[in-house]
Amino acid sequence: MKNYQLRNSILDLLIRTEKDQGFSHLLIDHEIKSKRMNPKDEKLLTEVVYGTLQRKISLDYFIDHYINSKKKLDLWVRMLLRMSIYQMVYLDKVPDHAVIHEAVEIAKKRGHKGVAGFVNGILRNIQRNGIPDTTDIQDHAKRLSIETSHPEWLVKRWISEYGYETTEKMCQENVAKRPQSVRIQPLKITREKAIETLSEFGLVVEPSILSKQGIIVKKGNVLTTDLFKDGYLTIQDQSSMLVGEMLDVKPNMNVLDACSAPGGKATHIAEKMENEGIVYAYDLHKKKVNLIDEKASTLGLSIINANQADAKKLGEVHEPESFDRILVDAPCSGLGVMRGKPEIKYNKKEEDITNLSKVQREILDSVSPLLKIGGLLIYSTCTVDTSENENVVKVFLESHPNFKVDETFFDDLPDESKGLTGISEYGFQLFPQDFQTDGFFLTRLKKIN
Repeated sequence: MKNYQLRNSILDLLIRTEKDQGFSHLLIDHEIKSKRMNPKDEKLLTEVVYGTLQRKISLDYFIDHYINSKKKLDLWVRMLLRMSIYQMVYLDKVPDHAVIHEAVEIAKKRGHKGVAGFVNGILRNIQRNGIPDTTDIQDHAKRLSIETSHPEWLVKRWISEYGYETTEKMCQENVAKRPQSVRIQPLKITREKAIETLSEFGLVVEPSILSKQGIIVKKGNVLTTDLFKDGYLTIQDQSSMLVGEMLDVKPNMNVLDACSAPGGKATHIAEKMENEGIVYAYDLHKKKVNLIDEKASTLGLSIINANQADAKKLGEVHEPESFDRILVDAPCSGLGVMRGKPEIKYNKKEEDITNLSKVQREILDSVSPLLKIGGLLIYSTCTVDTSENENVVKVFLESHPNFKVDETFFDDLPDESKGLTGISEYGFQLFPQDFQTDGFFLTRLKKIN
């Protein structure tokens, strides 16, 4: 693909993500497949789209420093400047003059000579003078917001919950690259054999400390390997794997995964059960249920019964005390996974968090009668907000005296996690900076009568 065409594709993806609030990872995947891109173009497109979205607030601060504050830019012009400045400031693969040349050519074709001259002027200014300094910004939250491209309301919220030091580390980690991780299918291959095979093919890998099935990919593309194509490996973040490890399932159990799609945790649970017993996996949307079935089929797992249902109404589907284990991986704000889905941090509002915490409590209230006495329930989210995590658990326990936090939960956590700041009486808040993973919360509750 020619440079001009590639950058046009990048610009179109960025516009669609912002204008239609599309999911960047889905749009990127569709673009790569539909255009049949070579690996080099695929890598650059992915890097520039994700990076531009990730650094949007920072990039706008750079742009606005060089333009009249009253000047209103068309969306495509601002996006073209963002993606060009991102490459000039944060990447060193493409020379500045090439980035500027392509941007001016796109501006000519999409606009007119005046727009092209404006784009050229802004980019030349940044090339000559560099990006504006932020050290003179006295407000710590505002400066951190600009430097790490997080909405100011979110930075202030996290500072009030966790303090400035933890917030700064989290914000810095959210804009850093993290290694990919995969989970072995233990009924097909051992972790040792998988690591040996991947290493032979030139990948740099190491075992995860959060899951006995996890492998961290430091270098190389695991998606092109036969192990992945043949269902010996599946993509899953380490923090997500920890949920399956902590549920403590055994073969021949009855297990409920109340909010299951796309099925990463359900398939992990089925593997831990050695494909013996039954896992009932539900999701609100039929299309997402199909993803669970597809993942189970790829991994050769037959005990997952996936169906469409509202988690708040599962009491109409199953009898009380039907399950040995229940997983509630609750719908949440997703503020822990913004490294992989950077648009999340711009699309969320504080009221979304309030509304979601209500839904989370309703789901827990609904499924808790379905657990057997002595059974275990994992509550987890992929967010880092106390309102959706500790506070939800606290309110649930206050209104359900027949449940308690399982005292063995903290003992069963990996040794490396013990002593971290995210451990409280209500569970474990895993921050992105702890192990270069997604931000995640989980706790294990026991039904005592």
